[in-house]
Amino acid sequence: MFKVVDLFAGPGGLAEGFSSVRDGSGKRVFDIALSVEKEFSAFSTLRMRSFFRQFEQTPREYYDYICGNISREQLIDGFPDQWLAACDETLQLELGTPEAAALIDPRIDRIVEEASDRCILVGGPPCQAYSLVGRARNRGNVDYVASEDHRHFLYREYIRILSRLKPVAFVMENVKGFLSANVDGENIFSKVVTDLMGAGGFKDSYSIFPLVVSEARGGTAYVLRAEKHGVPQRRHRVILFGVRHDFTSQLPVLKMSGELLQPRDVAPTVRQVIASMPALRSRLSKTEDTGPAWREAVVEAFRSAAQAAYDEESEQFDEIAAKLLTNAEAMEGRNDLLPTRSTDSADVDGEELARWLLDPKLNHLPNHEARGHMETDLARYAFAATFAELFARSPKASEFPAGLAPAHQNWSSGKFNDRFRVQCWDQPSTTVTSHIAKDGHYFIHPDPLQCRSLTVREAARLQTFPDNYLFEGNRTQQFVQVGNAVPPYLALQIGGVVQRLLEVATSKPNYSACARRSHSSHS
Repeated sequence: MFKVVDLFAGPGGLAEGFSSVRDGSGKRVFDIALSVEKEFSAFSTLRMRSFFRQFEQTPREYYDYICGNISREQLIDGFPDQWLAACDETLQLELGTPEAAALIDPRIDRIVEEASDRCILVGGPPCQAYSLVGRARNRGNVDYVASEDHRHFLYREYIRILSRLKPVAFVMENVKGFLSANVDGENIFSKVVTDLMGAGGFKDSYSIFPLVVSEARGGTAYVLRAEKHGVPQRRHRVILFGVRHDFTSQLPVLKMSGELLQPRDVAPTVRQVIASMPALRSRLSKTEDTGPAWREAVVEAFRSAAQAAYDEESEQFDEIAAKLLTNAEAMEGRNDLLPTRSTDSADVDGEELARWLLDPKLNHLPNHEARGHMETDLARYAFAATFAELFARSPKASEFPAGLAPAHQNWSSGKFNDRFRVQCWDQPSTTVTSHIAKDGHYFIHPDPLQCRSLTVREAARLQTFPDNYLFEGNRTQQFVQVGNAVPPYLALQIGGVVQRLLEVATSKPNYSACARRSHSSHS
């Protein structure tokens, strides 16, 4: 079994995937020895999931907890040994500070002593400074100095711990914008790769390989496209897989594409994972929030959107207006008023994702609650979802009728082209990001009659978090956790590649003695 150290862990997407890898006999390949996260709500989720993993058979009390039938304290009190193990596995620390180093370094040393050559490092330093959106925002700040932004250099803490742990392998994840980010004229990607390769104490102490079969060259060879690997989401991330020098000579298999991730021809869709989930209505912000009031507001939203479309006097807008009126009539005639939250379980279309997402013991769907929307936005949601219903794509800003244009002076500039974006049924979703916490305009539900944005659980399913994965904190914090995470089902596949490659190396005759001699000669 390999020991895993997970840095900048968030709610635990990477750990969830790696800890779910099994060998031929059904035993775990990776044991999560340490996970570190600084933000309290994400850390609470992380620790609870660590507690969940302590059991071979999940106890009934865990389900009682996520159903709200017992408190967190009651759950913990019932299983003190498992909770202590979870507390030992997880630390809430701000990496990169002297205080964190004083706590984490003795733990790293202990893991090295226990695991010897069978440990790996995973994680992704915070990516806000590398993301294209973050860089655009920073350019608009006249006081922003890239070289003084500590987020650019948190990767150095990852490398410091890599140098101390000297694992047999590591996996580092980051946003695609990481490839083109520059600080003071120096390309961040090239700098990080050079530092990673030298983290063992000498040049080329680690070699870095792509994990996916690709014809791409340069940095783009390391870009992993989630929708090509069973995730119902177009999420493109840089994944760097490093192998220590004394292992690389044992791995000619790295040149054999059969051991790497093979892109799939068909991507899973939004429909497959959220269509069967209980229908909800949104809440109403800044006004009376009742079922009848919501129905009245949504009927009015459909009618006002239809009028705005008719005013444009074009055949396409006339078609949209007619459909909007049909939806208004359907809503008006409904006697069943939708709830704002539901705990009913829901199926998944497709064996592979169903096996991963569903838990037969779970009859409760946590974190499935709609947020509130202003009445002024309901008409835009109604128009956008109806447009997508007709044309199987989300409308651009230029395709909205003038009567629905928001009061943004830049609305027509192109900067707000996707300001109201529907996640279409028969496609993978767009990238689920932490921005979903701030508003739902980019994540409109494809069913016009629900007239709302996605819930935390719907976003979590698009991110492939199992239904029994509870997100702690308030709803905004939950959205941030989901948006920042690595999709666990993708992490499972990454872990599978790492396992196959490392097991080949560690099974070579006389490997252990040769590796120790080779490694110690450079230490």
